[in-house]
Amino acid sequence: MIRKIFFTGLAALVPLVITVYVLVALFSFAEGILGEYVNSYLRQTLGYTIPGLAIILTLLIIFFVGLFVQMTRMRVLRFVERMVFRIPLVNKIYFPVRRIVDFLFFSPQKAFKSAVLIEYPRKGMYALGFLTNRSGAVFEQKTGRKMYNVFISSSPSPLTGFTVIVDAQDIIPLDIGVDEAVKLIVSGGLLNPSERYEQQYKVERENPEGGPAGYSGEFHAAGEER
Repeated sequence: MIRKIFFTGLAALVPLVITVYVLVALFSFAEGILGEYVNSYLRQTLGYTIPGLAIILTLLIIFFVGLFVQMTRMRVLRFVERMVFRIPLVNKIYFPVRRIVDFLFFSPQKAFKSAVLIEYPRKGMYALGFLTNRSGAVFEQKTGRKMYNVFISSSPSPLTGFTVIVDAQDIIPLDIGVDEAVKLIVSGGLLNPSERYEQQYKVERENPEGGPAGYSGEFHAAGEER
């Protein structure tokens, strides 16, 4: 009983402590880099300093960088990434970090169209996957069938996995959102989709072309009106 109470408290505190630690480290870093120079200049010219100024400047820099990247339609960022790709070691660090940041700060529904089941790796066993796109013409011409790309995530990290190309007839659409499927993968199967979520995404979809339900030509996120 005492052990259970202890681990319950530990489970409650660890995420909170780590979150606070990361935020404090981020603000301390900003204050140490920008604050040292900006406040030094203010002290010499105006005779006073502004506590927390470095944090405000950091947030403004992030905002204006994001605004600049959007205004240039990602062209500058793509150019920088091409340069980074050519630098040994740096490219091994930058791109994994970029994928993690994209996953944390942007909805997975932008990359994953829908959660699906496919019979894999053998008959009678099913894998949870994410429909990403319709396969290219080269695959459909070779197979003579409508094919779709399905990303199979590994557990507990949905950032890693592999891609399989599946016949549309072998894809089983799920009545859950992408974020609920991600939670299931991250938890190793401990967190099943809630009944509320299942009801929310349980929508009958017509598909005259014979592909996966809900996908006739264009892809749509689960539950999104067409």
